[in-house]
Amino acid sequence: MSILVQKYGGSSVADVEKIGLVADKVVAARRRGHDVVVVVSAMGKATDQLLALARQLSSDPPRRELDMLLTTGERVTMALVSIAIAARGCEAISFTGSQSGILTNDRHFDARIIEVRPHRIEDELSRGKVVIVAGYQGMSYRREITTLGRGGSDTTAVALAAALGAERCEIYSDVDGVYSADPKSVDDPVHLPVLDLAVLQEMAEAGAKVLNAQAVEWARRSKITIHARRTSDPEDAAGRVPRETVARESANAVAARAVVGLDKVVFARFSGEAERFIRASSEAELPLLDLSIGTDGASAAIPLLNVPDFDARRRRLSVALGESLSLVDAKALVSVVGDGLTTSAHAVPAFLRALASVGALHSAITAGPLRIGAVIDAGKLSLAERALHAAFVR
Repeated sequence: MSILVQKYGGSSVADVEKIGLVADKVVAARRRGHDVVVVVSAMGKATDQLLALARQLSSDPPRRELDMLLTTGERVTMALVSIAIAARGCEAISFTGSQSGILTNDRHFDARIIEVRPHRIEDELSRGKVVIVAGYQGMSYRREITTLGRGGSDTTAVALAAALGAERCEIYSDVDGVYSADPKSVDDPVHLPVLDLAVLQEMAEAGAKVLNAQAVEWARRSKITIHARRTSDPEDAAGRVPRETVARESANAVAARAVVGLDKVVFARFSGEAERFIRASSEAELPLLDLSIGTDGASAAIPLLNVPDFDARRRRLSVALGESLSLVDAKALVSVVGDGLTTSAHAVPAFLRALASVGALHSAITAGPLRIGAVIDAGKLSLAERALHAAFVR
């Protein structure tokens, strides 16, 4: 039988009633003749609540202990989903990331998957069981529990789909696919029914919340087709849903024009040898976006989504680089993503006019074939998203 990998995000498993709806979907897919592997996130805001508990005890909790703590959220969900599926007459078994054979590098809080050995999953599928996997987590080569960064359950799902030779990977959330902007920021975003994985990865790396960037990287590498769907949408007898987004490597995919915003960004500028800045950032385990290198130094955006201990990392970076380093808080990154943007002489001027129309002053501009981005004040992010959407999409 063909294998389906389904991933359900936190909003889809936020309470017992929603877990029951997920179980219904899984059982329906199993009865249509598929082997089914289900990847789950922690319930609702459980990860944030666990992180808040740690911060009541320490302003700088060790990343290793955060991983030990936060991985309990997905373990709760996986067991409850397995129980719900069994109650509907289908055999099910739940596994943690390490039990599933997900091996990572030796970083905590933002580890990367280096290999998947899904032997236990394959054994249980051969016995006719539905397999539930705790997303967002794995085990390093030192046998340490690790987490994959925010949105890491997406990566778990796509990596498992690749390792198992799955027919497709279905990503379920509270949105029926991918849109030209975040519906929470823009009133009239356009649904994108088909996307090229290269464009989707650019969107994800620029901050789009619909899918994790590392997950799209895995999909591109392994030629996995991703279906982004809404959990609450009904399916017909063949499993089709009213609307979804299909992302794949395809010459017929839409060259999307989408607007993406990323908040919680620090803008870094270093007046010195660029190699020093890059090395110090790596040693402080700080991610860099839109790195720019010139004869007088370097600059970059530092996204804080997967940096729970930025104050400590900031001190470490400042000690290493001294007064040559400038760090500006309360910034955001806003981008337009689409194929062939810089082949036209009009795209960058239109981008700058849209920012100026809402008073969004920029600290840096990045332009490439798939994306034009700017670092702006965080308070102007929503206005900038709407202005750029009007200029490039509408």
